[in-house]
Amino acid sequence: MVLEATVLVLDNSEWTRNGDYTPNRFQAQIDAIHVLFNMKTLDNPENTVGVIAHAGASPQVLVSLTNDIGALLKGMHELKIEGVGHFTTGIQIAQLLLKHRANKNQRQRVIIFSASPLDSDEKVLVKLGKKLKKNNISVDVINIGEYSQNEQELQEFVNAVDAGGSSQLITLPPDNKLLSESIKAAFRQISLNDGDNGGFNDDLGFDMDPNMDPELAMALRMSLEEEVARQRAVQPVDQQSQGPSVQPSNNSDAMDTMDEEEQIRKAIELSLQSGENEIPESSANKDHDDLVSSLIDTLPGVDPTDPSLQQELNKAKGNDNKGKSNEKDEDKTN
Repeated sequence: MVLEATVLVLDNSEWTRNGDYTPNRFQAQIDAIHVLFNMKTLDNPENTVGVIAHAGASPQVLVSLTNDIGALLKGMHELKIEGVGHFTTGIQIAQLLLKHRANKNQRQRVIIFSASPLDSDEKVLVKLGKKLKKNNISVDVINIGEYSQNEQELQEFVNAVDAGGSSQLITLPPDNKLLSESIKAAFRQISLNDGDNGGFNDDLGFDMDPNMDPELAMALRMSLEEEVARQRAVQPVDQQSQGPSVQPSNNSDAMDTMDEEEQIRKAIELSLQSGENEIPESSANKDHDDLVSSLIDTLPGVDPTDPSLQQELNKAKGNDNKGKSNEKDEDKTN
C-alpha cells in the first residue's frame, strides 16, 4: 500500500456544461472525484486527498488534504460552473498544497482533469513539468472533452514530469460508460501493470458504502481473506470425515425395507459375524448373546421368549460353535 498525498484538480469551466459525457462534463467529474477519493483512502488509511477547482476568476482550494469523506462532501457542496480553466495555475496551487502536507513521508501526486482548451502553450507546460519532476511530484492527467485538441500538449507535459512511469496521460473520449467507471478501469489497469492492487478491492460483496467507514471496510476485507484461507484449510478434513458416514445410513434404509422375519434373520447374522481382533471365546459368546438380545428387543411385535425364536437362536449358535471347533482342529493339524 502506497503512502501518498493526492490533490485532485477538476475543471469547472463553462465548457463543462457540454453533455457529451453522462450527464455532462461537470457532473461526470464530480462523480469521478468521489471514486478517486475512495480509491486513495481505501488503499491506505493514512493517505490524504485534497480537491481544487481550477476555473473561474482564479483556482480555489475546495478541500484541504484529508481522509474524511465528510470534509469532501462539504467542500464540494457549493461548487458551480464558471469562467475559463487555468490548467497551469491549478497545478501550481496543488504543488503548494502538497508542500504543506502534515506527513512528509507521503509521496506527492496531482490528478488533474482537462475538459476545456488549455490556457498555456507547450513550452510553458514542459517547463512546469520539469519543475514538478524536480520536486518529486507525479501527475496524472485525465483528458476529456476537448481531448483531440489538447492531447499533443498534454503528452509533452506528462513526458516532462514523468519519472520511471509514475505519471500518466489518460485520454477518455465519450462513450456509453460513466466517466467514473472508465477512470477506475484505467487506473486499475495501470495498477495491475505496476503489480499493485491500487485500492480497488472496495466492493466487498456487502450493501454498504465503504466511503462512510473506511476502517470498517478494511476490516471486512481482511476478515473475508482470513475466512477464505480457513475454508480452504478445513475443506480436505471435512471430506475425510464425511466418507465413513455413508455406510450406516444405507444399512438403516435397508433394514426399514425388510419384513419382520428378514429383520430377525439379519440381526442374527450381524450378531454372529466375527471381528478382526482376537477376543477370548467366552467373552465373545457373551457379547454375541447380549447383542442378539438387544437387537431383538428393539424389533416391533417380536416376543423374545417365543420358543420358535429361541430354537432358531440355539441352532445358529450351535452351528457357529461347530464352525469354530473345526477351524481349531485344522489349525492343530497344520
